Amino acid sequence: MTGVAVIETRGLTKRYRSGPPAVDRLDLDVPAGSVFGFLGPNGSGKTTTIRLLLGLVAPSAGTATVLGEPMPRAARTVLPRIGALIEGPALYGHLSGRDNLVRYDSADPSADPRTRGARVAAALDRVGLSAAASRRARTYSLGMKQRLGLAAALLQPRGLLVLDEPTNGLDPQGMREIRALIRELAADGTTVFLSSHLLDEIEQVCTHAAVMNRGTLIAQGSVAELAAHTRGRLSVTGPDPADAARVLKELGVTDLAVAGDRVTGDPPAGAELADINASLVRAGVRVRAFGRERASLEDAFVALTGEGFDVAG
Repeated sequence: MTGVAVIETRGLTKRYRSGPPAVDRLDLDVPAGSVFGFLGPNGSGKTTTIRLLLGLVAPSAGTATVLGEPMPRAARTVLPRIGALIEGPALYGHLSGRDNLVRYDSADPSADPRTRGARVAAALDRVGLSAAASRRARTYSLGMKQRLGLAAALLQPRGLLVLDEPTNGLDPQGMREIRALIRELAADGTTVFLSSHLLDEIEQVCTHAAVMNRGTLIAQGSVAELAAHTRGRLSVTGPDPADAARVLKELGVTDLAVAGDRVTGDPPAGAELADINASLVRAGVRVRAFGRERASLEDAFVALTGEGFDVAG
């Protein structure tokens, strides 16, 4: 499906009995082969959107196409081609990791029982749990449980993997392992739809992203494009940071921060950076480095939503 949208929605809307729409006229395009980050503050409609895409709730208006098929009408044919890990895996604690996967595989009517053992072994190896396959799931760490949930989602070849907060609660090593696995899956051609409140996670692993706010899609595109549309902060480095901060404040630069020999801030709209630099020099401020920092996805998110970066929901 290279070159086409794995997920496409047009005017997708979900209304409940009272209040504004949970999702309002959503036009979403998720390219094949992408790692697509889905961002938004509390109440932005992310969870409802995922439920709509998986056919768990019916839309009030609009359409959703997943893997080229209309949802929820084609759920029976589409869902077997989707792997999903939503709000943590549901595991049998008294069973081993291997036996949990056997149960999952047995529940799949399309799974050939003759090759079940090989499928389970391959999935365990894929997520690095082969050595712990015989241990009861209740003894697994949170990171191991997350990996076992991913293994369950990967028992069959998947065209799309939907992950909701896949690194939630993990230690730094566990987070690195899950992110590395996501990159490997994408390299193998699986499209990954990743909902996360960790902006650095989106920036590290995602090729594309969308930002939701109050049920409405406010931006989507490649991660680089989203950041490029946001002005980076002004940065001045030199041996006179206090003097630099004073002059910058007089020039209307706001949100000033001083760290060591570096001063950062937001220049006024329409300000010419060359004029700011010239003013520093005229004031006798010594400057070693001057310019705009590269805008991050966090900068873009704050500019789009007015929200901070802790955007769980």
